[in-house]
Amino acid sequence: MQRPGSSAVLALRALHLGDLLVAVPALRALRRAHPGYRMVLAAPRSLDPVAGLTGAVDELLPTPSPADLRWSRPVQPTVAVNLHGYGPDGHRALDTAVTPRRRIGFRAPGWDGPEWAAVAARCAHERERWCALLEEYGIPTDPEDLVLDPPPRLGRMSVRPMLVHPGARRCAKRWPVERFAEVVAALDHEGHAVAVIGSAVERPLALAVAEAAGLPERQVLAGRTGLRQLCALVAGAGLVISGDTGTAHLASAFRTPSVVLFGPVDPAQWGPPASGPHVVLTDPGARRGDLFADDPDPALLAVQVADVLSAVSRVCPVLRPV
Repeated sequence: MQRPGSSAVLALRALHLGDLLVAVPALRALRRAHPGYRMVLAAPRSLDPVAGLTGAVDELLPTPSPADLRWSRPVQPTVAVNLHGYGPDGHRALDTAVTPRRRIGFRAPGWDGPEWAAVAARCAHERERWCALLEEYGIPTDPEDLVLDPPPRLGRMSVRPMLVHPGARRCAKRWPVERFAEVVAALDHEGHAVAVIGSAVERPLALAVAEAAGLPERQVLAGRTGLRQLCALVAGAGLVISGDTGTAHLASAFRTPSVVLFGPVDPAQWGPPASGPHVVLTDPGARRGDLFADDPDPALLAVQVADVLSAVSRVCPVLRPV
């Protein structure tokens, strides 16, 4: 890390956990391309534990949304990078907050750069799209450079638990409670150590899954862990079963075996890397694709309990002790 007040790169990515994790290869490429610069990430404060694990970020500038971006220090960043999106919000926020010598982003009024549509047409995955943006500016990238070093473990674990995350930010991404409960009950019956995870908001959902599965409340960790603890849990787990959520991206980042259930979103754009120990379950032919629907997407409902249990046996046939 260089002296305070020296050159800085400001990268805007004021989104959620999964959005940050798919941007890790781009952030690392920026880090390599600007040795000696201070790397500042404008993102929600809650993501600080993960930002620190990337090895690419020196400082997180708390930014809940692009409109909240503020740069109050006397020295302007040398480079401003819009990794937030291709719409006007990110560009406008950076133009308002800073006056860098160089701007990197997709083409927009007042901004040079590649067209988003052209990049999206040739690059299916979000990781590849942000890396392609940087390549257009002469910055070498590696879209597969997404693996994080695991954080310290939460005490001593005699076995690697199976983590089940039934929640999702959107209703369209939530597999039914009763199906999650059947999966949990089956794994518990086989003698696996199962824990149900999620945020504090998702705790009632996690409790409902556990109750229907006959799992004791002590095995419901939802609402009892912050992001730092969640990272440690996922990194030390034997398996993660999740919908299309930030937890699934954490499993990819720590190379933890995972079974990920997709509904309205195409896994070709947001799914785990094909090179990892991961299985994606969905039915693209049934996909409605409405992210804001009030019920699960048909592509998600097409996934049956037997499909998940079969995927578990394929991706993680034997769970070894720690």
